[in-house]
Amino acid sequence: MAERSADKRMVRETKLVYGAVSPTLVDSNVLIDVLADDPQWAEWSLDHLDQLGREAALAINPLILAELSPRFERAVDLERVLQALPLKREPLPWDAAFLAGQAFKAYRRAGRAPEGRSRSPLPDFYIGAHALVAGMRLLTRDPARYRRYFPTLTIIAP
Repeated sequence: MAERSADKRMVRETKLVYGAVSPTLVDSNVLIDVLADDPQWAEWSLDHLDQLGREAALAINPLILAELSPRFERAVDLERVLQALPLKREPLPWDAAFLAGQAFKAYRRAGRAPEGRSRSPLPDFYIGAHALVAGMRLLTRDPARYRRYFPTLTIIAP
C-alpha cells in the first residue's frame, strides 16, 4: 500500500534504477483520483502509481496535463502539485498523431459517438497512440476504448 503524505495526495519519492520494464503513461483519471482523494479510487490509484513507479518511469504528456488543468485556478498551483509526483513529462510524438486520427476515424465509422455528448474522445485516442508508439504501458481506469482501438497496447486497469 502506498504511503500518503500529510495531505494524503503524494506518492512517496523513490530513487530507483529501472530494469527492462517499459515506462508507464499515466492517464488523467488516475491522477485525478489521487488529487481529489477519491473515496472509491484513490487507494487503487496510489497503489498502482507506487508499484509501477518502482518498476519504471511514470510519464504524462501535454494532453494529460490539459485534462488536469481545469481542477486548478492557476498554472503555478498545478505545477506545484505535479512537482511533488514522480512524473516525467513526455512530448506528444508526431507518429502518434496519425495513429490517433485513424483510431478516431474507426470510432466514428462504428457509430460509437454518443448523441449529445460534448466531450470528444480524440484526446484519449492520442494518449493511447502515444503510449503505443513510445513503447509505454498505460495506467488508466477507463480501459475499454484503449483496448478496443489499441489491442496491442499494454494496459493496467481495474
